[in-house]
Amino acid sequence: MFAFFKNMRGDKVIWMVVIVLSVFSLIAVYSSTSTLAYKYRAGNTEYYLFKHFGILILAFVLMYLAHLIKYSYYSRISQIFLIIAIPLLLYTLLFGKSINEAARWYTLPVINLSFQPSDLAKLALIMFLARLLTKKQDEIKDFKTGFLPITIPVLVVCGLILPANFSTAAILFATSLVLMFIGRVRMKYILSLVGLGCVMMAIIFLLGKSFHNVGRLETWSNRVENFISGGDSIAGNYQPAQAMIAVANGGIFGKMPGNSTQKNFLPQAYSDYIYAIIIEEFGLVGGIIILLMYIIILHRAVRIVIKCPRHFGAFLTIGLTFSLVFQAMINMAVAVNLLPVTGQTLPLVSMGGTSLWFTSIAIGIILSVSKEIETNPEAEVAYAGR
Repeated sequence: MFAFFKNMRGDKVIWMVVIVLSVFSLIAVYSSTSTLAYKYRAGNTEYYLFKHFGILILAFVLMYLAHLIKYSYYSRISQIFLIIAIPLLLYTLLFGKSINEAARWYTLPVINLSFQPSDLAKLALIMFLARLLTKKQDEIKDFKTGFLPITIPVLVVCGLILPANFSTAAILFATSLVLMFIGRVRMKYILSLVGLGCVMMAIIFLLGKSFHNVGRLETWSNRVENFISGGDSIAGNYQPAQAMIAVANGGIFGKMPGNSTQKNFLPQAYSDYIYAIIIEEFGLVGGIIILLMYIIILHRAVRIVIKCPRHFGAFLTIGLTFSLVFQAMINMAVAVNLLPVTGQTLPLVSMGGTSLWFTSIAIGIILSVSKEIETNPEAEVAYAGR
């Protein structure tokens, strides 16, 4: 085991964190899918365990392959991904199917595999922004030649994601703003985008209250209204209430793995609310461990960024890391009722397929940057001046 980690390239701490989160994921998914097993698999509780284990194995393979590619190649790959992602987003918005009344999904032909194009679009946009910010450092302060070319893809991609998946669009928009700030875009331009985002949120909320059955506008506005009002609506407050019961039942050390009771009442206990199940079974200690894992990822990413300032690798690392950690924090905040329901999963922990795979690819790219720094630190200085 120690020899394996010794020969592993890239940041070994991040590798270890991924393994720890995967172990928690297996235990929590196995426990929280028991109701599904009895409902759809005649009580075969091992079915979802083995299925999730297979998904995790493929995720590790994708992560490993992504970290083998020299990270500078992702600059051109981002263009290909974005060219694929934008038409997919448009097609899915118009013709895609909804699963569990959630965001729209696209089904790949031949293999019949469903996935959310927003997962691909997130990865593509962050990579493409890192590319643009690197290339436009000499004119980054100019509105026409610096700011506009960077802003247009952000508005297009987030705009296409927004009608079907507000929370994902918001996370991606926030990540883009962070990248722009780090990339030295003028603060007044960034603030103008923040203002535009606030106006769009207000319009969406008003449309959701004024019209029925317009996309998911009504769903979002009801969630926000229920949260602000303290959950006076029993129907609207059902999931947060069950999650809070799970958190309260956990105490300090939890009820031990497999002993959760709220998994029988919480919809999406294996995805959106898996953090509440972890706290119920592992207690406050388990919840803090999960939180620390994401903080460690952020800390290690910052160390990588410090070693490659104003460089494609730096923008790539901080963008992908912020998106992952921000999503994790939102999921955990929802589970403890600090935020309204968003539908965001817990990265690397929640049960899933393509979302987990795209997250693994993102981590593999981060590891690729750290691997390059370890093996060829001189190249960092040379490339930063391009």
